[in-house]
Amino acid sequence: MSKKRPPSGYDFASFKKRIDFINEKTGLKLNAEKRWWDEDLKGIIENPIGFVKVPLAIAGPLKIQGDYAKGEFLIPFCTLEGSLAISLVNGVFIANQAGGINTHYLKQEMPRSPMFFLPSLESEAIFKKWIEQNFPRIKEVAKESSSSIELLKIDSYPVGRKVILDFIFSTGNYSGQNLATIATQAVCEFIQKAFDKENPLSFLIESNFSGDKNGCYRNLIKGRGHAAIATVNIPEKVFKRVLHLDVQEAENSLNHGALASSLAGLIGHNLHTANALAGLYLATGQDLACVAENSGSLLHGEILSDGSLECSLTLPSITVGTEGNGTVLVDQQTNLRMLGCLGEDSSKKFAEIVAAVALALEISLGTAINHNDLANAHKKYG
Repeated sequence: MSKKRPPSGYDFASFKKRIDFINEKTGLKLNAEKRWWDEDLKGIIENPIGFVKVPLAIAGPLKIQGDYAKGEFLIPFCTLEGSLAISLVNGVFIANQAGGINTHYLKQEMPRSPMFFLPSLESEAIFKKWIEQNFPRIKEVAKESSSSIELLKIDSYPVGRKVILDFIFSTGNYSGQNLATIATQAVCEFIQKAFDKENPLSFLIESNFSGDKNGCYRNLIKGRGHAAIATVNIPEKVFKRVLHLDVQEAENSLNHGALASSLAGLIGHNLHTANALAGLYLATGQDLACVAENSGSLLHGEILSDGSLECSLTLPSITVGTEGNGTVLVDQQTNLRMLGCLGEDSSKKFAEIVAAVALALEISLGTAINHNDLANAHKKYG
């Protein structure tokens, strides 16, 4: 009788059994020895059978002046879309001509949002007050799960006889989704036992209010992970000499797009923030699915009194880390090292770099659209 599931395990013997399993099921002739690797993938993936090559490009140096990111940065960037890497190169050039990109770090808040089921509507107020009174102990329980996590606050949202508790954590250099989940489980079990010992409340570890792996207005307003703003002031002379554009036309183009974004029902307003996130996330070992929750950003342009155009991009959700998970892989860690994003506060620094790169790509695509060059770029580069 043939096996119905591939064998598990991380050693070579288990790996070879999976390759044999695939060959038996599909008729392929994969070579286990040629597909083997020397990296520890525990905590990153289960049932591994090798690696898929993804092209890696470089752009920059990009000048950034931020709260944590200061200097010139070479940008590692992965993509399978022709013209995207050269678009980033062009965006970096434009930004540098304007003196570079300024970034401002806002905060780190990683939510996890369990739902508790109460016996009556009247008990909601009692439950909410109990949570507030016992917050110091709840915070201790969360901290006991990991030294890398801190519970900042708990917001509550009643829905009928149910209450969503929005736990907000800081997670240091870790992106923090798993840390938040483990801490939330411990806290929920504590609440379940301590609130009413005779009639323990039931709960769901996640109500889907946290916006995990989903684009939503909650993430646009309250954020998920890090939050940062990137700005660049492009002088009128750069528009004329380098971009061959009228500054007023550029401002109109940036802001008129908000009308169409609203009509289409987009969350936020941007041209393609998801491209910047995906390229950087792949290159640096981030959770790629977080692009869904992070791509809602706010692009804005405003002509200043000196005639320059201030372009800003606000990213309220940047779910990234510089420790743990895929960041420990050799190539991904090399790219983080290239960015100088290892050590204390490195995830904050990386979040600012993400914001700056996203703005550079927005400017590049906006320029191409104004010049009616978008189709030509794809004809040339793919």
